Amino acid sequence: MLATYRPILSLLRGTAFLLAASGLHGLLLPLRGQEEGFSTTALGLMGTAWAGGFVAGCYFAPRVVRRAGHVRAFGTFAASAAIIALLTGLIVDEYVWILLRAFTGFAMAGAFMVIESWLNERATNENRGTVFGLYMMVTYASIMAGQMMVAGGDVTSASLFMVTGILFCLSLIPTAVSSAAHPKPLQDVSLDIKGLYANSPVASVACFLIGVANGDWGTLGAVYGARVGISTPEIALMMSLVVIAGAALQIPIGKISDRTDRRYVLIGASLASAVAALLIFLVAPRSGPFVIAMTACYGAFAYTLYSLAVAHANDHAKPEDFVKVSGGLLLLYGFGTMVGPMLGAGLMDVMRPEALFLATAAAHFALAGYTALRIKRRAPVPIEDREAFKTQPADRSATPESLRLDPRQKAEPETQDVP
Repeated sequence: MLATYRPILSLLRGTAFLLAASGLHGLLLPLRGQEEGFSTTALGLMGTAWAGGFVAGCYFAPRVVRRAGHVRAFGTFAASAAIIALLTGLIVDEYVWILLRAFTGFAMAGAFMVIESWLNERATNENRGTVFGLYMMVTYASIMAGQMMVAGGDVTSASLFMVTGILFCLSLIPTAVSSAAHPKPLQDVSLDIKGLYANSPVASVACFLIGVANGDWGTLGAVYGARVGISTPEIALMMSLVVIAGAALQIPIGKISDRTDRRYVLIGASLASAVAALLIFLVAPRSGPFVIAMTACYGAFAYTLYSLAVAHANDHAKPEDFVKVSGGLLLLYGFGTMVGPMLGAGLMDVMRPEALFLATAAAHFALAGYTALRIKRRAPVPIEDREAFKTQPADRSATPESLRLDPRQKAEPETQDVP
């Protein structure tokens, strides 16, 4: 049994280092930028640049992999991310960081796609669910571990940037020494907005708006925490618990959506997210435990929405179109994450730190309103014709390639290890 999963566990170790580095770097930059007095607009642009680079990486990384091969391409992506992390520690300038974040997003998309394709190649119809579950567990645990490293360091020194570079380099080792045969070439990514909207207008609009809200929070949440005066360890815990709370609530909310029209559940979760955001804006908590508790309540609902939207889209899609539909929705989500940070930064500049949540609330209210309008125009898919709800990987690591790992996909023909 263990021998069956040994190649997968090796690749998951590389994934863990990669995600820990990404989580650490993604939280370190806004905190250090806040300490250096960077403008809110510049901090928001870092999130927009990362998202833009990530989406571009999803499009162009397959070409790099086909030319260089999986091992060399992954080495290039991970080494590039390490170099960029070290450069951000050496050159503390907001304009340089914005540019470097775009390159980081591109490198991370490429690295994730290589590992995910490798995992998909090693998965079979019998163990695909286990592999997908392990990947999800490693994803959430590693991101949280990386973010919590900030709590044990000094954001004003270069040490955490060095740790980030070390973690990126460590992610190279399991892949470099793996004896697993190279996976098949990565599939090209395409976006058919017209086709996605025809399949599910609600899911298409929802994924963009969810991207706006999550991109807003993911980029500027740490800045909000710093400006309301909570400590760095509390900020790290806050950012982690928001995502973990959403991951924990996905399963119960998903089960409810399996028993009714998913659009009603999508509306309910959207309104709950919007109300939680408005409460934070109105109450304006300042103590660490209170801030953490209120933002965790917000995240518990906000981070269930993407999985609900994808499940609704797949209710209307043919089984063979799952990857195409889900991959397209993921790209729409990516475009939303480019918009969100700029909207939140603008509101925080003219108001107070809690104005970040006005931006997320606006996106969630818009989502609930549009979904309510669509309920009258299209009948739900009968429950017996739907597949059960499935959770989705964390938004900071999901690529179109990760969707092929989903247990609903048929495994590719197995390859043998290189002797």
